[in-house]
Amino acid sequence: MISYVINGGKELNGEIKNSGSKNSALPILATAILNPNPVVFYNVPDIDDVKTTLKILKVLGCKITRECDKITISSFNLKKTEIPEELMHRCRSTVILVGAIVGRMKRATFSFPGGCNIGARPINLHIKALKELGIRFTEKQNKIICATKTIRGAKLQLEFPSVGATENIILSSIYAKGVTRISNAAKEPEIKDLANCLKKMGAKIYGAGTSNIKIVGVNKLNPVQYKIMPDRIEAGTFLCGAAITHGKIRITNTNPSDLSNVLYKLKEIGCDISIKNNEICLKAPKKIKSISISTEPYPGFPTDLEPIFTALLTKAKGTSKIEENIFENRFEFCKELSKMGADIKINKNGREISIKGVEKISGNVVKSKDLRGGASLVLEGLAAEGKTVVEDAEYILRGYEKLDEKLLSLGANIKIINK
Repeated sequence: MISYVINGGKELNGEIKNSGSKNSALPILATAILNPNPVVFYNVPDIDDVKTTLKILKVLGCKITRECDKITISSFNLKKTEIPEELMHRCRSTVILVGAIVGRMKRATFSFPGGCNIGARPINLHIKALKELGIRFTEKQNKIICATKTIRGAKLQLEFPSVGATENIILSSIYAKGVTRISNAAKEPEIKDLANCLKKMGAKIYGAGTSNIKIVGVNKLNPVQYKIMPDRIEAGTFLCGAAITHGKIRITNTNPSDLSNVLYKLKEIGCDISIKNNEICLKAPKKIKSISISTEPYPGFPTDLEPIFTALLTKAKGTSKIEENIFENRFEFCKELSKMGADIKINKNGREISIKGVEKISGNVVKSKDLRGGASLVLEGLAAEGKTVVEDAEYILRGYEKLDEKLLSLGANIKIINK
């Protein structure tokens, strides 16, 4: 069991470099399956979800070398088409590999993905869309087998702008016969990053970053070198860390425009924010103001930062409200925050919370239930009086690169222990 041990009460001050995006790196690594030529990716974060993805690629037959944030992959000898069940269960994003495998090999076998327990997150949208491209699905002994002779372009209308479903459609359509059109597509920056990487390989993708995406099938892809975008969720987490500890921070290697909604909310609580090129500077106020937040698909407020802002708002003056519109089980972490003195009430339908700011947060032993909820407990520990132990930190390691080292460099008193 891995835990973070935090002695709170220290301001976060200084400068850090933003890591590469987790939510962008995982689908971009999947593009290596489609491309039999060598591909080189830069700015790849050193996190557990990336390690899991690379293990799957090796099982499938890829050759991989890594030097710091640079990863070189060759899938020339790709032969296997089944994702091992144990690796599939480690993180939700493994389902993205299915579109790439069937896109190249016309066959894939997998089980239902795992990941954080923050809601049902069914993959029915993925399966429905791939079926419309001519891919057949059967279930056998808790495994899902998909196969086709030919993937054919189609007009697809998503019921919800699912990021994962949009990515799977794109990946499976690169070699399709004809044109694939996605209506109500996800518009997240990570979708645009995936498309930009594939376009650099020679794919024909239009409209990524909008609700209507067009993919024209091609016959081959070319070698590529590509730098993955910065992680906007990590940047938001550190900005909130500085705010909750009344510190001052500069974050480099960011895309401020991807965080416009988040920066607006930080200004609303009283933070002084300045932007210069790819840098964001934040100076925290002495008193944090209460606000209301409603999570929405991009360009709305990101659900991944909802737990982070919940921790921040436990120190606000007055009562804040947060409405969660993406995942139905996002608020499990609130019970752990309450152990530290937070005053949080969950309404009857479980989709909205009210947070009454308190003067004092006290250290305690708490448990991570998911990736972003676990990060919220770390932030609460940074602001708490006394010692906080955040157990089951394995969830946090899935998505944050060297979190303890970065916090230490900013003045936090934190260490990671492995029992």
